[in-house]
Amino acid sequence: MEELSFSIRVADNSHKAYANEIAAEMENSAKARGTGIAKRSPSYLEAKMEEGKAVIALTNEGKWAGFCYIEAWGHGKFVANSGLIVAPEYRQYGLARKIKQEVFKLSQTKFPESNIFGLTTGAAVMKINSELGYIPVSYSELTDDEEFWKGCQSCINYEILMSKNRQNCLCTAMLYDPKSKK
Repeated sequence: MEELSFSIRVADNSHKAYANEIAAEMENSAKARGTGIAKRSPSYLEAKMEEGKAVIALTNEGKWAGFCYIEAWGHGKFVANSGLIVAPEYRQYGLARKIKQEVFKLSQTKFPESNIFGLTTGAAVMKINSELGYIPVSYSELTDDEEFWKGCQSCINYEILMSKNRQNCLCTAMLYDPKSKK
């Protein structure tokens, strides 16, 4: 495999041109894997970029290669790292790990006292999260913010989540508690 280098940075207004392509890949990837991922509109991703709450990876040629964003919930008590996506042609380069590391740092910078969490069905993401200090938890340890859970409505597994009274689903809940590291 050839060696590629990527520029990974906090996304800003200059990256909004990539929002349509990123949103489409998020949707296509979820369908291809048959797994849940909350569907996000290009305008939602643009807002994350404007707010400085997203990380983008670009190739040296300026093509988007990966993306992830953060969202605060429960009055800032919780921060979700969400929407991790790597363009298919750049998978297998360790890019997801690098993006997750950067979005984790961004979360800690913007919300230093907040619990950081994610929901995932992917073994690779679980491994990366574990390396960052996340631990698997029950859903009851996550935010109770109704707006967060509304985001699951576009997931293929939403009916499972609701049939279990939002106590579990096919995703694994993982949480990083900054107080446990001090």
